[in-house]
Amino acid sequence: MEVQTPARPPWQQILLSLWRNPAVRIALAVFFLLFIAVWITFSVFYSRYERIVDDRIRRPIFNEPAQIFAAADRVGIGDERTMSGIIAELRSAGYVSGSDGTTSNVGVYSQHGPKIQVRPGPASYQPGQEATLRVADGEVQSITGPKGESLSFYDLEPQLVTDLFDAKSRSKRRLLTYAEIPAVVRDAIVSVEDRRFFEHRGINYVRLAEGLLTPILRHRRMQGGSTLTMQMARSFFLSNERSARRKLAEMMIALILERRFTKEQILEIYVNQVDLGQRGSFNIRGFGEAAQAYFGKDVKSLNLPQAALLAGLVNGPSYFSPFRHPDRALTRRNVVLNAMYENHVISKEKLAEAKATPLKLAPVSSRAEEAPYYVDLVRDRLLSKYSESELDTGALRVYTALDSQLQKAAAEAVEAGMQQVDAAIIRQRTRKIRQGKGKNATVTTQVAPGPMPQVALIALDPHTGEVLALAGGRDYSASQLNHALSNRPTGSIFKPFVYAAAMNTALTGDPAKAFTQITMLDASEGVFDDNGKPWSPHNFDSSESTGEVTARFALAHSINTATVRLAQMVGLDNVVQLAKSAGIEGVKATPSMAIGTYSATPLEMAGAYTVFANGGVRLPTTFIRSIRTGTEESDRSGVEDDGGSKATVLDSRVAYVMTDMMQAVLDGGTASAVRARFNSPAAGKTGSSHDAWFAGYTSNLLCIIWVGNDDYTDIKIEGARAAAPIWTDFMLRARKLSRYHDMKPFTPPAGVLPVHLDKASNLPADDTCPDDYDAYFIDGTIPSATCGHPEGPSRNLFEKMFGIGGHPKPVLPPITEPVPPSQGTTPGQPTATNPGSVTPPTNPEVKPKKKGFWHRLFGGGKKDEDSGEAPAQPPAPQ
Repeated sequence: MEVQTPARPPWQQILLSLWRNPAVRIALAVFFLLFIAVWITFSVFYSRYERIVDDRIRRPIFNEPAQIFAAADRVGIGDERTMSGIIAELRSAGYVSGSDGTTSNVGVYSQHGPKIQVRPGPASYQPGQEATLRVADGEVQSITGPKGESLSFYDLEPQLVTDLFDAKSRSKRRLLTYAEIPAVVRDAIVSVEDRRFFEHRGINYVRLAEGLLTPILRHRRMQGGSTLTMQMARSFFLSNERSARRKLAEMMIALILERRFTKEQILEIYVNQVDLGQRGSFNIRGFGEAAQAYFGKDVKSLNLPQAALLAGLVNGPSYFSPFRHPDRALTRRNVVLNAMYENHVISKEKLAEAKATPLKLAPVSSRAEEAPYYVDLVRDRLLSKYSESELDTGALRVYTALDSQLQKAAAEAVEAGMQQVDAAIIRQRTRKIRQGKGKNATVTTQVAPGPMPQVALIALDPHTGEVLALAGGRDYSASQLNHALSNRPTGSIFKPFVYAAAMNTALTGDPAKAFTQITMLDASEGVFDDNGKPWSPHNFDSSESTGEVTARFALAHSINTATVRLAQMVGLDNVVQLAKSAGIEGVKATPSMAIGTYSATPLEMAGAYTVFANGGVRLPTTFIRSIRTGTEESDRSGVEDDGGSKATVLDSRVAYVMTDMMQAVLDGGTASAVRARFNSPAAGKTGSSHDAWFAGYTSNLLCIIWVGNDDYTDIKIEGARAAAPIWTDFMLRARKLSRYHDMKPFTPPAGVLPVHLDKASNLPADDTCPDDYDAYFIDGTIPSATCGHPEGPSRNLFEKMFGIGGHPKPVLPPITEPVPPSQGTTPGQPTATNPGSVTPPTNPEVKPKKKGFWHRLFGGGKKDEDSGEAPAQPPAPQ
């Protein structure tokens, strides 16, 4: 009996018939070979990209460039502060609230009613130094330490100004950890860029298919369908070229990255790497830097519409730039908000509220708090000790003297002041031109072309030399040239060094022959010998070019001819010696030196003026307070050696007399317009050459302003109208800040005496001449004559008979005892201990004849050599 084979299912029969077909066998063989080839190709490329990825991630994903911090904001008892202001400052520095449920290595704060407890973390400037501040009624009422001890002040966390930029790409980045990325930022990014980010394994195949089918189904351009991981792969390992090959490589690298990193790590890298546009001359990298660039706040303080705006920029940072295209940016932001609503991370109410919120970006002036010119100078000084690589990767924390509030005041004053300067220049260049004749004549207004001036502002602490604020130009994005370092003719702000050399004569030789504030100087114009060539300087005001004027008046009104003659009488070499001791190295002993024809930088002049503002002691200009690597403070030696060293240049008495003379510049001289707006005690000097200058100081702040053209052409505006208004505006803004509010009167040192001087005769005033003014004299140089007795005090018969009642011979008090010149010192040359001081020529001692009775009774003949009667006007040394 034959056994029948069971019938095969139809599908098996179909497969069997296909297998028996030679064409199908060939096709399957080809498919198998192609599969093997594709697998081998995939394996080869996967291995290749795997090595590339592994090699890249062995190194730090991001460099950790040096961070530049501003000076700590010191809070004292009685300061005007609000709780919200202190909290905002702490949050901006990286602190988090203890009630937020988040952590920060910088620090944590906790508010309990009117008290706020500050607990610095391990990454703080002052780790472990806790404090509790009680703030009520807009005032700090008490500060206590961790053990309840009372503190007079507390330093809040220094604000991060910026990370040092990548010198090659001029990009900035503020690195964030995943824990530091606010949930609202994460939700905004994921909702609009990769909704299924936490579900897929690097490739969203559904979205990729949609992107490929878009041109067919919706007649629109092909969409990429890239996930966040693929975007990360593209930015780190590939170019922006659009091709199928690049897309395949992108997908392959994405698969590798998903195996190497967690989702949190991938999102953290993405948030720090993404390009978010440009601000000024810098590229903005990452959300940490973007939060500061666009909103002037820490990323942890971003609200919903702000986070959505930044997330929307990822798609096209230039096209959607809120600064250049606010309408586009607003539309794109609302697209992100809709995506967040569709992704169920915000409610309908929050969606409506956020859409109704207008764009509110950080104003340009507040971005000046980054102090780009200041940061460039800090970078230059760091490069004297660290290599470029160490600055880019060493994670240095550089704490500077920069006062952020003062820097903002400087930026605002420069912006407002330069608008006035521009307007004045436009008026100068505007001409009305009449064309045609009679009724057909037309008048057109034309503005002649020409350069617009630049500006520099340097503000420093006159008692430490620390640079507190600096503007090196009017717009860093347009020009990175730092004009604070440009050599420019100093003009009349050099003149105080001429007068200081003259006042030095009070400290050596016969004080009766010393120069004082009332020494008379010839103000008439004339011809001077400048190394064999005739030179004829002119005065700004021709009405002041006749007769004699006091030294005080000559400086206050900046009379050129009187100053040149004074320099020649004092000795040009003595003036040069004093100027170089103050840090002005480029001067030479020529008559024109006296009126500032030689050049110096605004920063050098700021350091030189500390001689007057700091009691005769020159201070080097410094920017850096400390440098830290991790929690360790690095050795700072050698970082700022180019700033010079501290040195005593003038006796404190001479420095004060100069301050008194420069107060007269503001009170009635060339800078009298300053007094119409600024009434705090201050001293200063205007300067006009081809450029405009103003140098001035108060008891707690010194500021130099320079305005001029880059091509060295004359701006044709004097310092009183171009530079002094900027100085005034800056000082008014500074005075509103608690640190600089108390601008005290200058305090004279011992050995300097106030004298009432008659305005008519410029002699010490008495009852016969009540119209007087005050000036200061070094003790021993006050004239014995008065306005009522210009020949000196008279004596009665009894005084003449017994030789009493004469004016005593002036003697210098032993405060800073001048060291006598060493043997061989030529009269008129500077001494070693007082650079620039003049040693008057000594006269051979003459032994006086013995006087008889009648001679003593009635006098007569020449005045006694030792009578001590000083001449009404002290003669100038020859």
